[in-house]
Amino acid sequence: MTITVISVDDHSLRQRIDIEDFDDLFADAPAIVGGDESAPDPHDYFDMALGACKAITARMYARRKDWPLEAVRVEVSRDDREERHGRYTLEVSLTFEGDLDDAQRTRLLEIADRCPIHRLMTDATVAITSRLATASGA
Repeated sequence: MTITVISVDDHSLRQRIDIEDFDDLFADAPAIVGGDESAPDPHDYFDMALGACKAITARMYARRKDWPLEAVRVEVSRDDREERHGRYTLEVSLTFEGDLDDAQRTRLLEIADRCPIHRLMTDATVAITSRLATASGA
């Protein structure tokens, strides 16, 4: 799958994000760096990916175990004050709704901490290669 990010205009920092077969998403920058705050910023999407992955992982596990999990609520709070020094802290609070006992809730929390995005953010070495695209029509 390819994700394409395209500037909306030549004056703002707002970007349109095209992902195959989905409605377009948008990203913008915070006002403090010159953005209009018209959409989530890239940090929001990073944090959002973690929350969504934890919720999906917990629901998949509960479904497989046939547990009465009705809903998952994930709140992700960031502390990015030390980001420039290599420290980006996310605090995640999970609520599992349904007729679950304490052992099931504890197990769901453990499982949520094993979601692929959590592991990617904490255990993986991510290699990124950037290159100039060839000019169209050249």
